[in-house]
Amino acid sequence: MNELKKTETKDKLLRMDPEQPFQFKCGPDVPCFTDCCRDITIVLTPYDVVRLKNALQISSEAFLDQYTIIIPREKRLIPMVVLKMNEDNEKRCSFVGETGCRVYDDRPWPCRMYPLNMNDDGTFSLIADPLKCKGLEQPDHARISSWLIEQGVPMYDEMNMLFSQVTTPLQAQELDIDNPKIYQMTFMALYNLDKFKEFVFGSSFLDRFVIDDVTIEKLKRNDVELLKFAFDWVKFGIFGQKTLQVKEAPQKTNG
Repeated sequence: MNELKKTETKDKLLRMDPEQPFQFKCGPDVPCFTDCCRDITIVLTPYDVVRLKNALQISSEAFLDQYTIIIPREKRLIPMVVLKMNEDNEKRCSFVGETGCRVYDDRPWPCRMYPLNMNDDGTFSLIADPLKCKGLEQPDHARISSWLIEQGVPMYDEMNMLFSQVTTPLQAQELDIDNPKIYQMTFMALYNLDKFKEFVFGSSFLDRFVIDDVTIEKLKRNDVELLKFAFDWVKFGIFGQKTLQVKEAPQKTNG
């Protein structure tokens, strides 16, 4: 019983409230700078892919081919998309050089969160090893909530919440889908946004759904709006949610 109480107390101490201050700073002057960017598994969300491919000024397909590993999951509609590490002894992230991350402004959600991780109850825990991460020894202090805003996390959280509206129902059920085109179309909508854009504007898509002119212009010009629309399209097609309105077929006239 005493051991259980010690474990519970330790667990509570490890969980930090959003308004709690914590001590951390990273940069080229920290001895372990970029060590945390080596031999790690970074799972990318659709929004991560959009930000990174735009930062690199390449297509979604080129980004996926060059920088990711796509791992199918049995009886899961959506595969895991993982950032590829360099195939050398250090296995560093492809975006890390001597001066740091070359896509820092558009780095993925896990990189923004480091050294923190969010718990299911809304608290935060340290995932960095205090014995290795010298950033935890720096004198800078900040409230977690303020630090997250500074790191640009809220926009990622918003997009990840929308993505979870697709993934959470899928995790609750084992799909029995024999048609590979459903897998391909779902993956295209979520991760290959340039192909999805071609599908929307290069097929009969706009003839089949009610989409106003303002929304159409947003989809043409803004990848974030296009991704939000893709989430709605998947929810419409997979779950039958009324996120899109189908156009009524024109009535035939006698004569």
